[in-house]
Amino acid sequence: MAIDIQQIPTPCYVLDEQLFRKNLELIKSVKEKAGVDIILAFKAFAFWPAFPIVREYIPYSTASSIHEARLAYEEMGSLAHTYSPAYTEKEFSEILKYSSHITFNSFTQFERFLPMVKNFQRKASMGIRINPEYSEVETDLYNPCAPGSRMGVIAGQMPDELPAEIEGIHFHTLCESTSYNLEKTLEAIEQKFGKYLHQIKWFNMGGGHLMTRQGYNTDHLIETLKRFKAKWNVEVIMEPGSAFAWETGVLVSEVVDIVENHGIKTAILNVSFTGHMPDCLEMPYKPRIRGAYHEPVKGKPTYRMGGNSCLSGDFIGDWSFDAPLKPGDKIVFEDMIHYTIVKTTMFNGVPHPALAIWNDKNGLNIVREFGYDDYKKRMG
Repeated sequence: MAIDIQQIPTPCYVLDEQLFRKNLELIKSVKEKAGVDIILAFKAFAFWPAFPIVREYIPYSTASSIHEARLAYEEMGSLAHTYSPAYTEKEFSEILKYSSHITFNSFTQFERFLPMVKNFQRKASMGIRINPEYSEVETDLYNPCAPGSRMGVIAGQMPDELPAEIEGIHFHTLCESTSYNLEKTLEAIEQKFGKYLHQIKWFNMGGGHLMTRQGYNTDHLIETLKRFKAKWNVEVIMEPGSAFAWETGVLVSEVVDIVENHGIKTAILNVSFTGHMPDCLEMPYKPRIRGAYHEPVKGKPTYRMGGNSCLSGDFIGDWSFDAPLKPGDKIVFEDMIHYTIVKTTMFNGVPHPALAIWNDKNGLNIVREFGYDDYKKRMG
């Protein structure tokens, strides 16, 4: 059963529990068949009211900040695998408190914080992030291997032998990628970093493994992982984010007004692209709208979608519809649960969409609504 859009107040992000569980079942299946650890990356999905569902399938998560690490401890009920481009002394002791694994972006960071790790009451396994200088990600904003990247240590800067305290290697070069992209990346890593793979206990392949996307070859992924694990005799860890929530929910908005300028009609909505869907502008990509033609169709009513902030560029277009739009019509943006929610802002003070979970048995459960105090307390 699909979400009953007529029950949804606007604006609202709605996670479909049935679709979410379907993704989790696939991820757990890959984990078990390949004999690897797959953990949830909060950078793409930190909707913690849904974590009780996640924990039925996957018990661990990865964090990239002190707040994410604390969220892992408090809401996932487990210690985080933590990586940050730069730790600070002010936060590091707290990060240790919430982390089972600590990955450093550079050897200078490793050397700086090594005494704190050694003196901590509980052992944390340490790793180093590498940069294989190979990635098939085409959008520079999401390519951590672009020339001059600040992410990870390149082969030419690696020591002859890893420090004894380093137990793992981490890389993250993928973005919504295939198992074949991963296979080529592993070949590049083996060529440049192979001599270090015998020195470690665990190997973290980062995120970007979009195994829940239609057409993804999970059988090839499983074989690739099993082959690598057997060859190097290491624990393999993967930390996708998008794959968990891919195609699992929507952002429901509403038409507030229709304006026209030089023949271009814009449907002004009660949501903002820059505030509530910034990933659309950053990637960039044009989201799908339920019931609309993704590209303009000659002879059909065609509209840009305009946000309700004062930023001139707060719009995306164009879509065609079978009937003219009017104020009060609902506009449903598909696949808006991963990355979108975690990147939302309260720019311009525009009201933030509510957060909800749809369950076919119980209907709509609104888990959080936002008001003036939420906006105000972000600034003081």
